[in-house]
Amino acid sequence: MQVLQGIWWYLVLIGVMILVHELGHYWAARFFDVKVETFSFGFGPRLFGFKKGETDFRFSAILFGGYVRMAGEQVGDEAAADPRSLLAKPRWQRVIIAFAGPAINVVLAVALLTGLFMVEFPKVPTPHSPIVGYVAQNGAAAQAGIREGDQVVQIDSIADPTWEDIALREMGSVRRPMDVWVRRDGKRMHVTVTPSFDEKEGAGNAGWGPQTDVEVAGFAPGIDAAQKAGLQKGDILISANGQRVLSISRFRDVIDDSKGSPVNLTYSRSGQVHQLSLTPVRSEADGEKRWMIGVEMRPPKLEVVKLPFGQAVAESWKENEENARLIVRLLEGIIERRMSPKSLQGPIRIAQLSGEMAREGPATFISWMAMVSLNLFIFNLVPVPILDGGVILMLLVEMLMRRDLDLRVKEAVIRAGLVFLMMVVVFAIYNDISKILPPG
Repeated sequence: MQVLQGIWWYLVLIGVMILVHELGHYWAARFFDVKVETFSFGFGPRLFGFKKGETDFRFSAILFGGYVRMAGEQVGDEAAADPRSLLAKPRWQRVIIAFAGPAINVVLAVALLTGLFMVEFPKVPTPHSPIVGYVAQNGAAAQAGIREGDQVVQIDSIADPTWEDIALREMGSVRRPMDVWVRRDGKRMHVTVTPSFDEKEGAGNAGWGPQTDVEVAGFAPGIDAAQKAGLQKGDILISANGQRVLSISRFRDVIDDSKGSPVNLTYSRSGQVHQLSLTPVRSEADGEKRWMIGVEMRPPKLEVVKLPFGQAVAESWKENEENARLIVRLLEGIIERRMSPKSLQGPIRIAQLSGEMAREGPATFISWMAMVSLNLFIFNLVPVPILDGGVILMLLVEMLMRRDLDLRVKEAVIRAGLVFLMMVVVFAIYNDISKILPPG
């Protein structure tokens, strides 16, 4: 059932992306009076459609993209001499037509997040200069000397960052040192943190996390150690075995490190501090055996953001700008071989994620659509022939040369670009399948 849901939401996602992207090319072509012969969802043989004016709007057999075919796109076409053909137009107009597709993907991404920020959109509060609540043993942050309770006051050039700023910088800085300033015991200190590559997430990971309240939300079935000891829903855990508990991850580590020995807990209930002792039991969770006390923790509290139009646009632009920087950093990491190309997501993985995001709710799925639209903007501007970026690059070269490139050179470059793009697609699909299949 989840597979079918993933396929359905993937088709919804791709359908919107194709429609918007190709509408950008279509509208720009019509603006400059270029004859548009075909507007196609997908490639290959025509399945069905309708004709409006001089344009055939169709669905084709291979629903993996789409295209807008304009009269006289290639030298030698019968329509090339037509004054309304693409090649009859000035190069600067052709550059705008090629750029219009990716550009409207940015417009879509900004519009989607703007709409979300104008309604009740849940966000985890991200205070400026946040407190580090968790430092993983042997992680990059621990090796740099970061301690739980440190306050991050600057990371690289970003002063007074939010945890969202920190996470974005961390994800895009695989094996690249980050300058971090923290405040500890009233003193400002400088450390260098070099995130490692997290294969599961496909991004940088420094092994740290924000401070959060560790609040009991309920009790796990089959394990009654916490209930027998007297813990109740709403209790906030302060320390375990004398260690301050500033995050759920730290609390779980302390319990697991107990190896079944009694754990002394300090907690707050209705403003009063209490203590108790309990003994963890070993049980299975998320496919692995761990020591547990049978409590379920409340996730970080959410705040509802509801902004007027102007502020929503500004906030949307800011978030899309940060996401675009992250995507570029990840691509740089792959090119510089600091990251594995396996971090790329292919159509199968995107379908899986689309289903997961849809199940989490409309707000999550719309946010996912905005991110995918932004990815398409950047991917389509990569200067590879047959992509919009490659078309724009060749037009700019011709503008500098003040003449057309040799037809044989163009054909060779386009063939090379097609082969490269097919290799990327095949690799992405193989990569997706390898992540699904069990190892060995």
